[in-house]
Amino acid sequence: MTHHYGYVGALLAAVLFGVSSTLNKIALRDVHPMVVAGSIYLTAGVVLMLLRFTPIKERLLRRLEFKVKTQGSFSRRDLQILALVVLFGSFLAPIFFMFGLERTTAVNASLLLNTETLFTVLIAIAVFKEKAHRRGVAGILLILIGAVVVSTENLGAVQLAENLIGNILVVLAGFFWAVDNNLSKLLSLKRDLLLVTSLKGLLGGTALLGLAFLLGIPMSVPLGSLPYVLTVGAFSIGFSIVLFLFALREIGAMRTGAIFSTSSLIGAFFAFLVLGESFTALKAFFGVLMLSGVYLLSAE
Repeated sequence: MTHHYGYVGALLAAVLFGVSSTLNKIALRDVHPMVVAGSIYLTAGVVLMLLRFTPIKERLLRRLEFKVKTQGSFSRRDLQILALVVLFGSFLAPIFFMFGLERTTAVNASLLLNTETLFTVLIAIAVFKEKAHRRGVAGILLILIGAVVVSTENLGAVQLAENLIGNILVVLAGFFWAVDNNLSKLLSLKRDLLLVTSLKGLLGGTALLGLAFLLGIPMSVPLGSLPYVLTVGAFSIGFSIVLFLFALREIGAMRTGAIFSTSSLIGAFFAFLVLGESFTALKAFFGVLMLSGVYLLSAE
């Protein structure tokens, strides 16, 4: 087995997460954003925790063990890291993004959310001393440039000087998710990735729904929205995070974070197929650019 399985894991995680934007859009027609966020994280936690008590668990965990030696037990330090991961990635980041989105335009939010990739790379290099050679740096730049164009419907409509508070909140959300990505690398060394992911979903989802309840937000999820919430929770959050953690273990936060941003390309294409949203030749070109960046990273 080679390190390339880490790149496959990162791409599969991006595919699963990429389709969530379209499914979430459908669910958001009738459900409050905070309730959607809390419900999908809680669903991920419940599904993966139940999966741990089936024969599939060992078969799946064996398939996720390749070149890196894993750890079986959890120390007090691991639990502290898990608490920070839940705080930054499953609670603060979704809240800051939601309130930021309320105070800025969708175009600004789509563009600025790409700071997650930039922050992930910078933290991985500055704090965790991950390294990339020229080819790897070129690949990351191609992915980031492509993500900016693909995730932004109309670059001419970007107005960063306006809606400043909302823009700052979105950037902070990107930073918190980047911190989550890098801290999660430490937890990715655990053999039981199902346990790590399920705890992240259960704790984050419970906290988000608890806050929504305290704020008096309607908690109901119509029957028509339920399939979308359950699908996103189980696959786009649950199994996507498991694959993301596997990729972190194999190839590090810098490469995983960069490759995961291809989810914007998958999301745009899936929205085109399902919702009839535009997928222009320009987006297709920069999508190919992103995939070229992934190739450069994997061939480094």
